[in-house]
Amino acid sequence: MLHRHLRQSTTFIRRFSSTAISTENPKPTPPTSAAAADAAKSGSKGGDTLGRRLFSLTYSKRSAAVTLRKWKEEGRTIRKFELGRIVRELRKLKRYKHALEICEWMRIQDDIKLVPGDYAIHLDLIAKLRGSNSAEKFFTDLPEEMKAQSTCTALLHAYVQGNEYVKAEALMDELSERGFLNSPLPYNHMLSMYISLGQLEKVPELIRRLKKSTSPDLVTYNMLLSIYASMNNVEAAEKIFEEVKKAKIEPDWLTYSTLTSLYIKEGLNEKAASSLMEIEKKASRKTRAAHSSLLSLFTNAGDKDGVNRTWKKMKSVYQKLNDAEYMCMISSLIKLGVLEEAENLHAEWESISPTGDTRVPNLLLAGYINKDMFSEAEAFYKRIVQKGIKPSYTTLELLTWGYLKQRQMAKFLDCFEKAVGSVKKWVPDEKLIREMYKNLEETGNVEGAEKLLAILRKAGYVTTKIYNMLLRTYAKAGTMPLVVAERMREDEVELDEETGELLRLSSKMRISVVSSCLT
Repeated sequence: MLHRHLRQSTTFIRRFSSTAISTENPKPTPPTSAAAADAAKSGSKGGDTLGRRLFSLTYSKRSAAVTLRKWKEEGRTIRKFELGRIVRELRKLKRYKHALEICEWMRIQDDIKLVPGDYAIHLDLIAKLRGSNSAEKFFTDLPEEMKAQSTCTALLHAYVQGNEYVKAEALMDELSERGFLNSPLPYNHMLSMYISLGQLEKVPELIRRLKKSTSPDLVTYNMLLSIYASMNNVEAAEKIFEEVKKAKIEPDWLTYSTLTSLYIKEGLNEKAASSLMEIEKKASRKTRAAHSSLLSLFTNAGDKDGVNRTWKKMKSVYQKLNDAEYMCMISSLIKLGVLEEAENLHAEWESISPTGDTRVPNLLLAGYINKDMFSEAEAFYKRIVQKGIKPSYTTLELLTWGYLKQRQMAKFLDCFEKAVGSVKKWVPDEKLIREMYKNLEETGNVEGAEKLLAILRKAGYVTTKIYNMLLRTYAKAGTMPLVVAERMREDEVELDEETGELLRLSSKMRISVVSSCLT
């Protein structure tokens, strides 16, 4: 399995790709919402601007096309460059529906001339909202002169997002034939997909083709670093880093973050410390994610002073820190063994954050359970519930594990039942199921084993292995289960060799009392 930093690099390239789709319609850096609104003041009166009207469409059911039509009916001017800026900002804010509506409106205006880059953005939005098949149809229906490098690359990006590697590879061949592979972007798309799919055997040939037609960029090198870091291959990773320097490309914080993580894992402390210093130099207001990366890396290196220094800088640089950043710092403090400081920081978060995000208290709850501080865990759970924070599945699952450690059978079954009932569709956790049945089997708790089976049946997950664990519990208790074979047929579960052996073994035992779960 690829490591976390490998997925981080994949996320980075896909984020990068969505803002670099059009190579034929160069664009400035996306502005803030306020900047986008200010840029759309043409024909405005007072504070009323086209940008403000479009950004005020908070709910997706409201129509951007209607807003544009009304603006035009009022006799106001709409310029293409203004709409382009608004579309870019809406994409940045992930308000894809309204961005797509603006693109569709622009397409039917006689006085707005569109170029391939505009269609590339349009295609990308279709892919995001309706999938790659719809994006493919949009591309097919385009006039031939609009099937240029930017739109072809956007279609490739759509295939990559859907991990459709057969179509993506075929399109790459077509791009090569048309001379459209003169930048690293299409190759970066493919590299991102191969990493996501775990098809790393295809990477060397892809890089060979890339170097033959163009030159790798920093995004390429960062992903290659991630691949070698996931393999714990220090020598290969350092070779890539040397290539970066030889190409006279300035490494960014992500480059050093990947190297640092690898050095820490391999116990190369001096190299890790040197790389951490480079990340600190590159961490700025504009590279917000770099600070959270520093927190994690300093934590993994056991450097509490580095963690505190980074947190202090974050609080001085940013007016308000978000939930994810508080989670990162609380997690760091727990890992460093300073639970009291984590508690204080959680209290600070509670006092300033209105979100009630359960992921934040879940960190502290897990910290208590992992340290066998179960009375503190229960008290903390009761307190967050009293504060109006609704327990998530993860919250209840953590408590289930806690009660398992305490061997409190009735409580872990009750908590597990609430956890499963808290989600629309439960994703089975094989490890948790095994541990629960293991505890029940060791004590011969037949009633508990039957209750667990009932919970799992209600969740739509009953297997041969689960029935075998139930039968082993009966065997441990020295009692004979009732109508198990019949129940398995009703549940459409097959008997295996172990099932037959357990049934034969239990048939010689005394008949059990009918479980309340069967009545």
